[in-house]
Amino acid sequence: MDTKPWAVMMVVFTTFLTASAQIMYKLGVNSLDSFDPVRLITNFYLIAGMVLYMIGGVLMILSFRGGDLSVLYPIIATGFIWVSIMSMIFLGEGMNNLKWLGIFGIVLGIAFIGFGSRHNNDAAAGGA
Repeated sequence: MDTKPWAVMMVVFTTFLTASAQIMYKLGVNSLDSFDPVRLITNFYLIAGMVLYMIGGVLMILSFRGGDLSVLYPIIATGFIWVSIMSMIFLGEGMNNLKWLGIFGIVLGIAFIGFGSRHNNDAAAGGA
């Protein structure tokens, strides 16, 4: 099965949503000073994070209809990239050279999977 570009873009968008949910979770727990069930279930950031995760889950399921799982699922690793960047912007966290190297490795790995998939599809179609 050929992986459709819309499915790839939907998975990337989904990783952005779930990374945003992680940031919401962090902001939510930072505003809690103790375990209080009422404050927990009324915490805007935690609720927003859960909603983003639910939307992301539905979109992920829909995106899997558009291609090979072996191509689409590794794209979820871009969530690590989004969380790193968003953590710098919204939480003031720092990035060092090893973290940047890790991001480069994730991008490289996803590219290898994409190229490998294309090679397999060419071979199955009678190409090299």
